[in-house]
Amino acid sequence: MDRTTDSPAPTEAAEGSGERLARLFDGHQQRLFRLAVRLASDREEARDLVQETFLRAARSPRSMPGGDSGGEAWLVRTLVNLCRDRWRRVAVRERERPYLKAAEEPEAAPEAAEEAAVARATVRSALSRLSPRRRAVIVLHELEGQAVREVARLLGVAEVTVRWHLLAARRELARLLSSSPQGGKP
Repeated sequence: MDRTTDSPAPTEAAEGSGERLARLFDGHQQRLFRLAVRLASDREEARDLVQETFLRAARSPRSMPGGDSGGEAWLVRTLVNLCRDRWRRVAVRERERPYLKAAEEPEAAPEAAEEAAVARATVRSALSRLSPRRRAVIVLHELEGQAVREVARLLGVAEVTVRWHLLAARRELARLLSSSPQGGKP
């Protein structure tokens, strides 16, 4: 009896999952990277997060739901969970690290560019203080332009939960931005 003809299923399954993963990568890698850039502190970290997301998909292709839509939602949830884990690690480290010195100032730049950089840093800082779920919801909806229904599908939660997190995140951001030193400037 020839063993290669008795067990074609594992090879076909492996090829099928590899093809599916390649299709998901081609279809969603750029969007996941844009999301990761907004969730992470820099582009390199975002690349690492996207890479780790696809590595997890490659390691356990059976854990991903069927269909490209289900696969996309799984990838987004995995990316958000990886970011959440990273935020927790950073929070632990930050509690142990002293605050940055106020004496360190950025290099001289044109006034408009400096104001834009300060505004971006202020918003990024405020976003980083949101809970991981709220941060993911606000980034997906407000910055990525996703509809509430799509955010709910991607995160695997109810639409009402997304709306609630959006409301809470907007209020918290408003409070954080109004209390920041830059938020009080005219």
